[in-house]
Amino acid sequence: MEEDYAIDVDICGTKEAFNQKPTERDQKHPDDSQIVKDEMDIESTDGDNLEKGSRKRKKKTSKVWEEFDEVTLKDGTKKLNCKYCNAKLSQNKDGSTSHLIRHMKGCGIRLASIFGYTQKVLSFPVLEADGNVGNVNYFKYDKEKIRDLLVKMFCVHEYPFCMVEHGLFLVLMKSLNPRFEPISRNTLKNDCMKMYALQKKKIRHIFTTVDCISLTCDCWTSNQNIGYMCVTTHYLDSNWILQKKVINFLHLVPPHIGLVISDCIFACLVDWGIENKISTITLDNASSNDSAVRHLKESFALKGNLLFNGRIFHVRCTAHILNLLVQDGLAVIESIIHNVRVVVKYLKMSPQRLHKFSEIVKNLQLPCSKRLVLDVPTRWNSTYSMHECALQFKNVFPMYKERDPYFKSLPTSEEWKVAENVMKFLEVFYEATMVFSSTEYPTSNMFLPEIWKIKELLNESLLDKSDYRQAMAHKMKDKFEKYWGNCNLLMSIASILDPRYKMHFVKFYFPKMYTTEFEANKNLTLVDNAIQELFDEYIAFFNAQQSATIIASSSTVVGAKGLTKNRNEFEAWAQSADLAQVEELETMMVKLNI
Repeated sequence: MEEDYAIDVDICGTKEAFNQKPTERDQKHPDDSQIVKDEMDIESTDGDNLEKGSRKRKKKTSKVWEEFDEVTLKDGTKKLNCKYCNAKLSQNKDGSTSHLIRHMKGCGIRLASIFGYTQKVLSFPVLEADGNVGNVNYFKYDKEKIRDLLVKMFCVHEYPFCMVEHGLFLVLMKSLNPRFEPISRNTLKNDCMKMYALQKKKIRHIFTTVDCISLTCDCWTSNQNIGYMCVTTHYLDSNWILQKKVINFLHLVPPHIGLVISDCIFACLVDWGIENKISTITLDNASSNDSAVRHLKESFALKGNLLFNGRIFHVRCTAHILNLLVQDGLAVIESIIHNVRVVVKYLKMSPQRLHKFSEIVKNLQLPCSKRLVLDVPTRWNSTYSMHECALQFKNVFPMYKERDPYFKSLPTSEEWKVAENVMKFLEVFYEATMVFSSTEYPTSNMFLPEIWKIKELLNESLLDKSDYRQAMAHKMKDKFEKYWGNCNLLMSIASILDPRYKMHFVKFYFPKMYTTEFEANKNLTLVDNAIQELFDEYIAFFNAQQSATIIASSSTVVGAKGLTKNRNEFEAWAQSADLAQVEELETMMVKLNI
């Protein structure tokens, strides 16, 4: 008879317990009649909470209250927490405890603790991805954690909210865990807004620890003629690590004039509480943006929060300036660019044409793995890539023309030579664009060397023998002088603050960038004075942040004038010292590659 009671796995007991004879098992555990009797005792005392026909609350005398604790959740609601399984149950206003009794009857952990039942944890061997054998054990299903993960998944991957209501999505989630509770798209939207509010609160707290913040603002119009604006902050955290946060992405109401743009930016800054911490703002080179900067400078100047008297407040987008500069130069050879664009567009419009073109390339066994690229006319670097790829197939186009009678607008050999020469000329601009628009988040200390190379190339091209290259250099030089002809304080200061360059960098490059020695010395003096003024402003700001008690008790804290005086004394000593030995040592270190 013992075999009849033997089972493999039981929910309420172990295999060994149920392998016992009925008499032995009954002696070890109380019978069911005793359990029912205890539950009847609980139910008999439940009516003591309320008088019949009365809503007046009386003293809690039911035994069920000994099994629960009253807790307050994060949202302020009060719940009853089971002492055994930590389940959160609601507390009825009328004091009824029927739902609490039902939970106690079915709480497996309570029954196990009272009657001594034990349950084994099932563990299944699983082959991991690295080849090791692991185990799948029991885990606790957390509904709130699943909803948080859903919010993060939909925000990061930009899935539509209605996806949570798709049939197969629900089937997938139910197959992963049968206890998954479906949510609607409106619930998901509300959860996303709650997470946004929480993250915004955290970032606002971070901004309270930051002294200076730089802004980047970009405006554009979509295909539906809807204007958008994105506002991004850049700052150094407490560990001196450069951080970037997008604080707003909004619909820009027309008309897109400077006053509208400035009002939107200022309202965003007030919303985040950083209107008094803005040091610079970077915008494209548009007349409306210039007007917006003027209005913002007036607002900041009235509050007295304009760093360096606004001399470095407006930063023009370097990549945009370079794009405008090259576009003016490419206008000289617009006919050649148009012919190449038409040829590439004709081939890419039909898969059959591309296949025929690829067959010719394979037959010629050309050592090229690139494919034809069609440019975007507003982005000159894409035009450069289109010509670079087309030049590698310039011998294939005539052969394809023999097989396609409708193939026209083929550039001549002379036009191919012009295009090849122009591509060599634009190579420096392309490398500079890659630096300015790098995905590695470039900083402004890297810009001045690239601009110097462009200036040097333009000066050489003005003396070139070819007429088209001289014409390109003249037009590009005019645009260069418009934006970068004068000393760019921000780039110069950033280069000086680079510990690899310091002041030696501008002293080396300025005589090469400017035509006369007087102009180079004038700009060197301008940059040097700006560095000193910035230093004095930071010292004054540092002193203003210190406590008056600390300043009075400390003998090492010196005012701005004292530090400036000491610096001037050091400079006078350095100028009067014999620097020949220093220069000799530097030359020796260069030879030794130290």
